[in-house]
Amino acid sequence: MFRFDLVDLGLFRHVVEAGSITHGAQRAHLALGAASARVRAMEDSLGTALLVRGRQGVSPTAAGRALLGHARAILAGTERLREEMATYSGGAAGQIRVVANTHALIEFLPAPLADFLASHPGIAVEIEERTSDEIVGLVAEGAADFGLLSGTVDTGGLATFPFREDRFVLVAARGDPLADRAEVALADVLERDLVGLDRRSAISRFLVEKAARAGRPMRLRAQLRGFDAVCRLVEARVGLAILPESTALRAARSLALAVVPLSDPWARRDLTLCLRDLDALPPFVRDLIDTLRA
Repeated sequence: MFRFDLVDLGLFRHVVEAGSITHGAQRAHLALGAASARVRAMEDSLGTALLVRGRQGVSPTAAGRALLGHARAILAGTERLREEMATYSGGAAGQIRVVANTHALIEFLPAPLADFLASHPGIAVEIEERTSDEIVGLVAEGAADFGLLSGTVDTGGLATFPFREDRFVLVAARGDPLADRAEVALADVLERDLVGLDRRSAISRFLVEKAARAGRPMRLRAQLRGFDAVCRLVEARVGLAILPESTALRAARSLALAVVPLSDPWARRDLTLCLRDLDALPPFVRDLIDTLRA
């Protein structure tokens, strides 16, 4: 006989999605000791391990994956119940879970999200930054209501809608030997020092993977938390940068920068919105999607 409460199920979902009991506890707003005790109690009550613990974090066992599916279904049902009951008390309430790559998160989400939140005071939006490949899996598993990702990624059976058009470009200081090129390949750029975003960002991980496929590491002189800081170091000739074109053109209006298109096929970075079933989403989630697509 076992008994799990909603806190247990929410915690377990956070732990698995974060790949860490520590980070899962933070997301669930629990102390690490309390979170560890709850996970152990769940395993004890079931008589089986739910997590494989290692130096790099945790991953679910077969039993853990089965529990995760049920936990997501129960939590989603509970959220729908809360939303429906809220309508009888005269107010709408709910939470939207979104996963987005770095580009969409920084460049295209803030303005429409601000408009949506201003017109939906009872709704909270949780946004998590992930790589495009990770986003497909999280949306397919039901861990997020929808995702914003690169249009070049295979989304399998998910429904998709165009979101924004963009591409990767090289950003160089004016007067740099590459600044006057009509276009440039990543392989040519890898011979030079580079400036980029923090290594945990989805864009950094994507570019490191592309450099590895080209057979050369990225010579990163500095890694920062924001696009503006990256562009200022490029202007100061610390190194070159590879950024979304929309970001680069905006920075070039106020900084002494040159923007050069990348010739690599993967540089085209049109963004796509993906989800499982539009009609199955709550009305306020569809409202946010309409706002983002407007």
